[in-house]
Amino acid sequence: MTKQSFLEYCLFTYGTAPDDPFDGNIETAVLRHTDSRKWYAVVMKVSRRKLGIDRDEMIDVVNLKLPTEMFGSFGAADGVYPAYHMNKLHWISVILSDVPDDVVQFLVNVSFEATKARSKRRQK
Repeated sequence: MTKQSFLEYCLFTYGTAPDDPFDGNIETAVLRHTDSRKWYAVVMKVSRRKLGIDRDEMIDVVNLKLPTEMFGSFGAADGVYPAYHMNKLHWISVILSDVPDDVVQFLVNVSFEATKARSKRRQK
């Protein structure tokens, strides 16, 4: 999946467009819930080295929140790593080019649900 196709999926599925909370950083985009403004995804360009891979290639990754019971279900072999630059107990980094589209879509759906306002989650 490309960064552009990921952002298009989020726009079509959740009606959310990326915003740029970091002045002048066009490589990083945040996707938020429209009501609470909570982040459910952060897309950024980083070196593979930042994820512990011995290469300097710059790649697009998306950080997503997962419920703790899902940790351990995915790993480096799947293109999923402990989150770069976020809490590694709650967030993962997904290399967009290394993970099948359906897995990326599943994980962003989980993140979207996990970051909903608490009252909306309880109503389900």
